[in-house]
Amino acid sequence: MEQEKPIAAERLKAFFHPRSIAVVGASDEVRWSTYLVQNLKASTFSGPLYLINPRRPHAHGQATLPTLSALPEAADLAFVMVPTSQVLPVVAEGAERGVRHFVVLTAGFRETGPQGEERERELLAFAQAHDLLILGPNGNGFINAAAGITPYGLPINFPLRSGPVAVVLQSGALASAVLAFAQAHAIGLSLLVSLGNEGMISLCDVLEYLLADSTTRAVALFLESIRQPEALRRLAARAQAQRCAFVALKVGRSEAGSRAAAAHTGALVGDAAVNAAALRQLGIIGVSSLEDLLTTTALAAYHGPLPGRRLGAVTPSGGACDLIADRAQDEGLLLPELSDRTRQQLQTVLPPFATPHNPLDVTGYVVVDGTLQQRALAIVREDPQLDFVLNVVSIDGLRRPTPESQQVLYNQYERLAELVHSSPRPILLVSNSCIDLPAALLPIIEQTGLHIIAGLEHGLRALGRVLWWSEQLHQPQQPATEEPEPEPVLTLDGAALAAPDERSWSEIQTRALLEQAGIPLVPAQLAHTPAEALAAARHYGFPVALKIQSPMILHKSDIGGVALNLSSEEAVARAFERLLSAAHQQVPANAIEGILVSPMRQQGSELLVSVFTDQVWGPTLTVGLGGLWAEVLHDIALRPLPLKRREIRAMLEELRGFPLLRGLRNQPGVNLERLSAVIAQITRLAQTLAPYLEVLEINPLLANGDQVEVLDALIIWRH
Repeated sequence: MEQEKPIAAERLKAFFHPRSIAVVGASDEVRWSTYLVQNLKASTFSGPLYLINPRRPHAHGQATLPTLSALPEAADLAFVMVPTSQVLPVVAEGAERGVRHFVVLTAGFRETGPQGEERERELLAFAQAHDLLILGPNGNGFINAAAGITPYGLPINFPLRSGPVAVVLQSGALASAVLAFAQAHAIGLSLLVSLGNEGMISLCDVLEYLLADSTTRAVALFLESIRQPEALRRLAARAQAQRCAFVALKVGRSEAGSRAAAAHTGALVGDAAVNAAALRQLGIIGVSSLEDLLTTTALAAYHGPLPGRRLGAVTPSGGACDLIADRAQDEGLLLPELSDRTRQQLQTVLPPFATPHNPLDVTGYVVVDGTLQQRALAIVREDPQLDFVLNVVSIDGLRRPTPESQQVLYNQYERLAELVHSSPRPILLVSNSCIDLPAALLPIIEQTGLHIIAGLEHGLRALGRVLWWSEQLHQPQQPATEEPEPEPVLTLDGAALAAPDERSWSEIQTRALLEQAGIPLVPAQLAHTPAEALAAARHYGFPVALKIQSPMILHKSDIGGVALNLSSEEAVARAFERLLSAAHQQVPANAIEGILVSPMRQQGSELLVSVFTDQVWGPTLTVGLGGLWAEVLHDIALRPLPLKRREIRAMLEELRGFPLLRGLRNQPGVNLERLSAVIAQITRLAQTLAPYLEVLEINPLLANGDQVEVLDALIIWRH
């Protein structure tokens, strides 16, 4: 059951800042209970902690109360871990005592099937009727690191480091892995929330709260499903306006064949591709691993948007320079030459066998002169040809420090912090590999306010993604020079918008709809006899194409239902009989509408243009170059609708085959504005048909200079 009305940020602030907590089901025999109580006692939470157990007078070294009714005061939060059948009675008892906020760790609800779904529906209906808030069920709770409040049912290593990164997970146990990575790399958290079944407090509710939270500057999202796409769209726009990065690891891959198997689109597009395209369209950074999720979010949180792609790198290793150069190329980062002034100044501090270039290897002489790399960094950071500087720090030799070496280390990082905080351009610190920061370094990082990115591999990948996000922030929402978008008003026959009886429409049926919508089509006539086919061929002039027409035959070429380049009357007559015979072997005679005759188009670029209805995002446009480009090379671009014409143009430019459209060598290009305009017409038609549409597929759409025509099309309607 989705929350119909968003939960106010102020209400969630009270939820995540309880002053008193009751643990229902507290028991020394239950590990969740042990972890939870240990976490609360080890944190800075100082409010009353009530343990509830009707059968045990003591738990975790503390006297228990038999029920929530026995509380001396209404607790701000009740953490519930009782058997599934007892959850609703416990919540009802708490509501009567005045408890309004609950974390339900207990499983056995919607995730188990219809019976559990009904049980969850009853629980949430009761909560809504009594103005309660429930996190879960089937969730491990939350960690409010900023306030030191930790009602969380799995082990936590203390001390917690508070900071600008929030983590929201549609997963339970993985929250602990994320927390461990954050702690090992000195990534400070504001809030970590395990949503569980997301029954009442949803992902979007928590994002609403985090956008109002001044301590949070970036949010890591572990997503198993997207249940409120429109709310997420709205929140992503707010996040961009506030320069707060959303970084998402979306898991779960499945083919969309069951959704659109009868169209080519079904073989090309899976749910994962649509989700990735939709998140990218919203300006949400996509990643593919937990390490990248935390590394990227931390980079965005600690440094914010980066000013440009011109990277300068300072390292104590030639090998690190090579790694940086390779990964920078992969991520589209630029490594400009250092300015003459910078090179001249570097020659005064570098050993004579070092070469001042970018990336800069200050050499292993750092072992002799511990100040060398920082002195070189102080010079490179002033170079006006750079947008930011990456400084590689070595952390491998810090495992067993002595008091003396610890002081030396602190002094070194204090000087480094001065360089970083006073720099005219961002200085990013990165370790060579993604190993945990040494324990000796953690308090120094805390004291100096520095952030070390976890390894060159994850770090350079994070840089590429954060730079992409930074560029999205600077893109104007509506360029002043863009042509006004036409209104999506179509003069369609009213009957066409009624829910169709047929599951699919043939090309001839679809053509009538496209024609009403003003979409250009190659001329064609439907022939029922060889004589009619010959008359049409004479009218258009040879060569011509013949195609069988039946709503039951969507892939005509698969059954031999297409004949191309017919250049004589005899060829047309033979092809007519052959196509008709092939169709009779596949479908009943009354399902054959005839044979479509159209002139051959010899030149141009063929495109696949398809709009299908995604179960989460609704009507979604797929664009790709036709033939092998789309089906074998998977050269397609995706976007949920609605789209402006400039966004459609951007989709075309994403294609690997885009140079063919622009014009390659002696081959003429196509009019991209005209092509984008026709595709925009197709999307407006699809949006008009959206209540009934499964797939509208144009395959191919032929573009030749200024001429753009539909050569073939089909429609599949929803069941």
